Amino acid sequence: MRQPVVLISLESPHSFWRLSSEHERALSAAFPGLEFRRATEAAVPNQLADAHVYFGWQFAPSWLFAAPHLKWIASPAAGTDHLPVAEARSVGVALTRSYGFHGRPMAEHAMGLVLGFSRGLFISQRVQRNRAWWKDDLAEEFFDLAGATMTIVGCGSVGRHLAQAARAFGMNVIGVRRTPPAASEGGITWVHTTAVHQAVSIADVVVNLLPATSATDRYFDHNLFSACKPRSLFLNLGRAATVDQPALLASLDTGHLRGAALDVFDPKPLPARHPLRLHPRVVLTPKSSVLCRAYMDEAVAFFADNLHRYLSGHPLNGLAEAPDTRSPLVGG
Repeated sequence: MRQPVVLISLESPHSFWRLSSEHERALSAAFPGLEFRRATEAAVPNQLADAHVYFGWQFAPSWLFAAPHLKWIASPAAGTDHLPVAEARSVGVALTRSYGFHGRPMAEHAMGLVLGFSRGLFISQRVQRNRAWWKDDLAEEFFDLAGATMTIVGCGSVGRHLAQAARAFGMNVIGVRRTPPAASEGGITWVHTTAVHQAVSIADVVVNLLPATSATDRYFDHNLFSACKPRSLFLNLGRAATVDQPALLASLDTGHLRGAALDVFDPKPLPARHPLRLHPRVVLTPKSSVLCRAYMDEAVAFFADNLHRYLSGHPLNGLAEAPDTRSPLVGG
């Protein structure tokens, strides 16, 4: 009997986002009853005919027609808005995202941005070339993290990592999600999404970790930004579509928000003269919050664990829900 085929397409110009020969050898050794094949993204449609499992960054909906034996699409990414969740489900193909290993780099990234504002690091970098001394400016702008409150909207596994980092600086943490845990955990004060306006109204730092769904489109709108505590800081490490960018700019221009740090924005990249690029209180990072040297090691480990579950008939971890039924407030 022919061995089941696992087709892998994990290309990237960065080594930590690319499957290595060592990863492939480790998978082959751990699963001797499977045949592992690698393909470039361009070659995937021509190599899906024999595949039972696909592990890769991208999967076009049209590829499903070229994959008569396919049972499972696995992605190393935390989000699934770029994947054909509904189409796969309609033809009986499981689709899984990955989680658990994105939290550490994203928490480090978020705290770096928070510290950049709270300690005046971004101001210093901006004015050091034209100002002899700016200590008085920083005395007006800095804020203490100890005793401050961070509200994480869409607080899932990434949010839990961030909460741990924030609490190490003495911050109080509020986690907002549709189904809060029954009991307090990780030092997080959990609130239901219906209380999101109250949760941001007492926060010195608001972090958006929302996925992109029909329910979260422009979730951070004029009303929600207006509900934010005056002089609070806003971070978006979720998805660009969850923020009404004109409303964000208005809150910054009036001084209601202290500043904004955005790892995602629309369009990508922003035009050279876009207001978010030019705003003195905005810091942009190029979707780099998940940069991590150990990323692919962790992604392959997550996939291998799920592959064991798949072969033994156990439920897969990270099963994606259809876009229309997905929770509006979940974290990856």
